[in-house]
Amino acid sequence: MFDFVSFIPRAVVQSIPLLLGSTGETLTEKSGNLNLGIPGVMYVGAISGVIGAFLYEQSVPSAEAMNGVLAIGIPLCASLLGSLLMGLLYCFLTVTLRANQNVTGLALTTFGVGFGNFFGGSLIKLTGSEVPSIALSATSAYFSRSLPFANKLGWFGKIFLSYGFLAYAAIIIAFVAAYILRHTRVGLHLRAVGESPNTADAAGINVNRYKYVATCAGSMVAGLGGLYYVMDYACGVWSNDAFGDRGWLAIALVIFTIWRPNVGVLASILFGGLYILYLFIPTGTNLAVKELYKMLPYVVTLIVLVATSMRNKREDQPPASLGLAYFREER
Repeated sequence: MFDFVSFIPRAVVQSIPLLLGSTGETLTEKSGNLNLGIPGVMYVGAISGVIGAFLYEQSVPSAEAMNGVLAIGIPLCASLLGSLLMGLLYCFLTVTLRANQNVTGLALTTFGVGFGNFFGGSLIKLTGSEVPSIALSATSAYFSRSLPFANKLGWFGKIFLSYGFLAYAAIIIAFVAAYILRHTRVGLHLRAVGESPNTADAAGINVNRYKYVATCAGSMVAGLGGLYYVMDYACGVWSNDAFGDRGWLAIALVIFTIWRPNVGVLASILFGGLYILYLFIPTGTNLAVKELYKMLPYVVTLIVLVATSMRNKREDQPPASLGLAYFREER
């Protein structure tokens, strides 16, 4: 029989990087910026946190001497800073210099992966590890620590209370982002910038400021997805090129959720479940069937994209100026 009690927690853990990445990309796209550099941003956020954790672990004599606040705070701040710089770089190129957003995003992805692999490989050499990875188990223990009474509540505790604090933070961030976009003046201005920057500019809204803030905030949220993957999902183990296609799945999830972060909470769990479904369904030695199961998240995204296009409802469509540079002189 299918073991849902084991499957759901693994799907949730798999979904958190996707949820953070898609929430960050949704905020970015609502401003009219199409940041295809999210995989690179997540990579930089992860390696920045790893560098911070590594330096802190090296500065203390033993794991017992580590301070919990610093063990969490240093990697967290380093990850936010690294992803913020990536967001600023993207905005400088696309908003200030008006470079092509698609090309810039793809370039940032390539840069981010190369940046992470370079510094990750350097840290591995510093430790003298015999395997191509570095383990930050002491720091990871603080990130993955769940509520102390979760194990005493049986299936309920395992399904709902067995996660690290970043998992719950990701859900809160998604709901807060959805509320801001739909029910605040800031969200209204941001959506106006994404739909018609000319009209927003004429109404006195600073278009460039909203694009910068939304893109940088979205990059920081996405960077936390990379940090979660390493510190919680991978138990503090960094290996070059270990992220796979999670960054691209996060971008696909934005389309699946129809640009609504609150919908992304359940949608990301669905994506996470589909991503690991092949591990729970017996396929024997038939590798082709396993690869077909791995295609499911993308197939579902394509179906949703076709369905939303056929419905042709304006609220289900991307921002009208998505991917287009804003030239105030043309207003």
